[in-house]
Amino acid sequence: MVSINELLKHPRLQVALDLTSLEEALRIAKIAWDNGAEILEAGTPLIKSVGLRAVKALRENFPEAIIVADMKTMDTGFLEAKLAHEAGADIMTVLSVASNHTINEALMYGRKHGLLVAVDLISHPNPLARAAELDRMNVDILISHLGIDVQKKLGITVADRSQVVSKIRKVFSKCLAVAGGIKPGKAKILVKSGANIVIVGSAITKSSKPHKVVRELISELKDP
Repeated sequence: MVSINELLKHPRLQVALDLTSLEEALRIAKIAWDNGAEILEAGTPLIKSVGLRAVKALRENFPEAIIVADMKTMDTGFLEAKLAHEAGADIMTVLSVASNHTINEALMYGRKHGLLVAVDLISHPNPLARAAELDRMNVDILISHLGIDVQKKLGITVADRSQVVSKIRKVFSKCLAVAGGIKPGKAKILVKSGANIVIVGSAITKSSKPHKVVRELISELKDP
């Protein structure tokens, strides 16, 4: 299992496999891994389509990768953390709008079994205040996340809100991840704003040359 100290050593690319086909997800995952991506995420659509066997398949095919189960847990934090961990995940996600009790239940399981808990700020009405609260709760990873529907409606990505990321960085002391429409050329500014993990989905999964996109992003992260 990966540790927070390990995650903080250098900026990392996380590839969000927000697909509905496990076969396609594994194909993209291999390309991403072979070209330098260190974190592979079983996206929520993939888990909803094929279940936690998506996490199991990623673990079996990429034993050295850091595997994320994007559960977006809203309740039963202990149980869903257990399910993700038993499937092979190193990290699972909980929504920031969930009860503190739910987040603490996931953290309780994680502390006991070596699973890291990432809390996703997507759609939270006051992300800065919540980030400060989650820091006090000692969560492992915080995700500053701009959802796809919001991106489409407002015509912006998380990279357009790098100042928000900078403000979150000031109140959250552990591992900070960012997600939401990130493309090559945008990763560097997010790392400079304080991100430790850059999460990229469609820019890779929908590209005709995913290997090229991964390499470009890795290059940015190596020289922010």
